[in-house]
Amino acid sequence: MSEQPDQAEQPDQAEQPEPAPAPAPKPRPVPKPSAVPHPPAVPHPPVVPPASATPSPDSGVPSEEARAFGRVADDGTVFVRTDDGEREVGSYPDATPDEALAYFGRKHEDLVAQAELAAQRLSVPDAPVPEIGRTVARLRESLPTAQVVGDLHTLARRLDELTEAVGQRRKEADAERAAAKVAAAERRGELVAETEGIADTDPERIQWKSSGDRLRELFDAWKEQQRSGPRIDKGTEDDLWKRFGHARTTFDRLRRQHFAQLDQRHGEVKLAKEKIVKEAEALATSRDWGPTSTAYRALMDRWKAAGRASRRDDDALWKRFRAAQDQFFGARAADNAAQDEEFKANLAVKEALLADAEKLVPVTDLATAKGRLRDIQDRWDAAGKVPRADMGRIDKRMRAVEEAVRTVDDERWTRSNPETRARAEGALGQLEESIAALESDLADAKAAGDARAEREAEQALMARRAWLEQVRQAADDHAH
Repeated sequence: MSEQPDQAEQPDQAEQPEPAPAPAPKPRPVPKPSAVPHPPAVPHPPVVPPASATPSPDSGVPSEEARAFGRVADDGTVFVRTDDGEREVGSYPDATPDEALAYFGRKHEDLVAQAELAAQRLSVPDAPVPEIGRTVARLRESLPTAQVVGDLHTLARRLDELTEAVGQRRKEADAERAAAKVAAAERRGELVAETEGIADTDPERIQWKSSGDRLRELFDAWKEQQRSGPRIDKGTEDDLWKRFGHARTTFDRLRRQHFAQLDQRHGEVKLAKEKIVKEAEALATSRDWGPTSTAYRALMDRWKAAGRASRRDDDALWKRFRAAQDQFFGARAADNAAQDEEFKANLAVKEALLADAEKLVPVTDLATAKGRLRDIQDRWDAAGKVPRADMGRIDKRMRAVEEAVRTVDDERWTRSNPETRARAEGALGQLEESIAALESDLADAKAAGDARAEREAEQALMARRAWLEQVRQAADDHAH
C-alpha cells in the first residue's frame, strides 16, 4: 500500500483538472448489483470529517485519501489498495473517475465516522458497552469486503484498538457488576441480620409495636432492593430470603403467643379487680371510720398487687373503685369537720391550761410544780377532745412541760439515794488511805535518794488526789 498523503497539504487549485460541465439533473447512480451495500450507519451526533474530505458530501471531487488509496480502471471498475494488493470494490456507471472515487471515498469516511462515534460513546461512563461492542465487531467483519476507498489499514488498526477498549470496558463492567452484586448481597444480609436480631429479642423485653413497624420497613426495603437493585446470585438470594422469612415468621408467632398470654393475664386481673371493686362499693356507706379506713388501705394494696388489666377495663374498674373511696372518705371528712367545729371550745380551754403549765418551767420549787401540774392534767383530761388539726401541736407542748418536771424530780432522787451516797463515801475513804500510803512512799524515796521511786510516787499521788477531788464533788452534789 502506498503511503497516505498528509491531509493537511491540500493540492494547488491550479493542479486540479478542469471540471466538466454540469450534467443535466438525473437520478443519482448506484453501484453494480454485484456490490454489497455497506452496513447502515448507527444514528449519532455529527462527526467532524477528516481534513481531506470535501466540504460537500455530494461533491464529485474525491479526497486526497481516496486518490491515494483508490484507482478507476478504463472500464469504470473501482479498486482500493490494501496491504494484500488491490481489491475491486465496484463501479459507478455513467460517472467520471473522480465522481466514482468520491462516492466510494465517502463510504469509507462513513465507516470512519461510525468507528469514531463508537469511540466517543465508549468514553461515556454509563455507555452501553455490549451494544458498542456489537457495532465495532460488525465494522471489523465488514471491512475485508467493504465497498469503500480509503486507508483500510489505519481503519483496521483503529477498530482493533476499539475492540481492545471494549474488552477492557467489559472487564471493568463485569468487575463493577460483581462488586455491585456483592454489595447488594451485603445490604440484603444487613436487612436479614436486623430482622433476626428483632426476632431473637427476649419476648418479655421486646417493644411489639415499634418492632413490628420496623419489620415492615425492612420488608419494604427488601422489595425495593429486589426491584431496583443489582441482581444477586439465585442461591445467595434464596438463602437470604429463607432466613428473612423465618425471622419474620418467628416474630409473628412470638407476638401472637405474647398477646394471647397477655389477654389471659388481663382476664385474670380483671376478675380480681372486679372483686376488689365490689368490696369497696360495699364499704362506701360505712360510718365505722377507723376499721373501714383500714379496710380501704388493704383493698388498695390488693389493687396494686393485682397488676394491670387491659387499658379499657382497668380504667373503668379504677373509676368505680375511686368513686367508692371518695364516697366513704368524703363522708368521713364531713363528719370530722362537724366534730372539729364542736371541739373548738375544748381547744380554747386546753390552750389556757397549757399557758399555765408552761409557767412552771424552769422548775424552782419541785413540790409546788408537781402539785400544780397534777391539777392542770386533771382539768386537761376533763376538757375533752380538740380538733384533729390542733391535737398534735398542743399535746407536744404539754409533754414538754411534763418532761421538764420529771427531769428535775429524777435528778433530786439520784442525789438523795442512800446507796449512791454510801458508794461515794466508800470510794472517798479508799482514796484518802491510798493517798496517805503514797505520801509515805514518797518520803521514803526522798530519804533514800531513789529518784526513780520518787518520780513514780509523785505521779501516782497526783492521780489519786485528782480522783479524790472528783469524788468529793460528787458527794457534795448528792448532799444537796
